[in-house]
Amino acid sequence: MKLEVSETTQLLLDWTQGNPGALDALTPRIYKELRRMAAGFTKRERDGHTLDATSLVHEVFLKLIDVRQVDWKSRAHFFAACAQIMRRILVDAARKRSTPKHGGGLARFDVDDVLSLSHSKDGRLVALDDALNELQEVDPRRARIVELRYFGGLSVEETAAALGISEETVTRDWRLARGWLLTQIAVEH
Repeated sequence: MKLEVSETTQLLLDWTQGNPGALDALTPRIYKELRRMAAGFTKRERDGHTLDATSLVHEVFLKLIDVRQVDWKSRAHFFAACAQIMRRILVDAARKRSTPKHGGGLARFDVDDVLSLSHSKDGRLVALDDALNELQEVDPRRARIVELRYFGGLSVEETAAALGISEETVTRDWRLARGWLLTQIAVEH
């Protein structure tokens, strides 16, 4: 029995297989969702940040435009990859702004500020990224859940679908990962 694939998933597959019209057909389908994800990130950015939601989406498109050899499993798989790209773009920008050359310097912050996993300051985003990289070494699934939920803006249901696990597992791992990250960030700062 063959499973039906959504039209979006089929367009993703066609695109990665070199169909030149697939990206044109796919773009309007995915742009709005990518814009929503990016808006969630950029509204938490510090004052004076240079990446707005539209710019962030365009950066993601620039990184994706030459993607080949990816076997997109689903729409959720695609958006999970986009969340990872957004994370890298934002963290790289925050690290760059934090260098002395750019007037930076990582500021200390209170543990209570991290409970919401807000990255309103460059240093917080960098600290969160560092802790998330450590979590990746200890528990890759929990790190991926944080990345999808926080950076990707995916719901519990979408995260479960993207990872092929239950919603209960996502909820439990999300809670445990947040606690672990909080502890790590508090120890480092």
